[in-house]
Amino acid sequence: LKNTKMVDAFNARGYAVIAPDATRRRNGNRSWVFYPGWEGRNEAEFLRDVMADAGDRFGVSSNDTVLAGFSAGGFMVNYLACAHPEDFAAYAPVSGGFWRPQPENCAGPVRLFHSHGWKDRTVPLEGRYLGGIQYHQGDIYAGLELWRQTNGCESHAPDRVWQDGDYLRRRWDCAHGTDIEFALFPGGHQVPKGWASMMLDWFEAESERDSS
Repeated sequence: LKNTKMVDAFNARGYAVIAPDATRRRNGNRSWVFYPGWEGRNEAEFLRDVMADAGDRFGVSSNDTVLAGFSAGGFMVNYLACAHPEDFAAYAPVSGGFWRPQPENCAGPVRLFHSHGWKDRTVPLEGRYLGGIQYHQGDIYAGLELWRQTNGCESHAPDRVWQDGDYLRRRWDCAHGTDIEFALFPGGHQVPKGWASMMLDWFEAESERDSS
């Protein structure tokens, strides 16, 4: 919520921003419980409770909500989308994918908007080892391949490739009501400038298409 430019961009277009906290770990840092085998809070259940509370108090529906997350939150978004694809209308991870070994398959197709920095050294596009070799961040492109498989894409090649300012974008139109978009930006491990507006343009355009 301290990213006021991002929050203001959402609010200006009529969206509420809900920012739930990850849990506190033994080392004092906060982290989402996304990695298979980790003990802790059931994040899918927790986020359903958050949405139920928002629905009761403000009339917010998960059918109109994008679940987004940055870094560890981006990993969490991918894993939740993979296991519970119908919990939210769309998913928008930033600088986070899957860990190795990544899931062999996901429960169902989704709408996904993945953004990543070309110079990201915290979560490199090709992945990296952490904790010696205890943990292995996965290859972002391998994660996109899993999503193409899940969404029933007929080809690995994108349906559209274009440049939008500093962003290099690729898009796959697959099964009805699903799509994958990948936005590569020149920076490092960060939420890039203009991300909120770009993501909302994507979300609203597809929502209008799906309802027509």
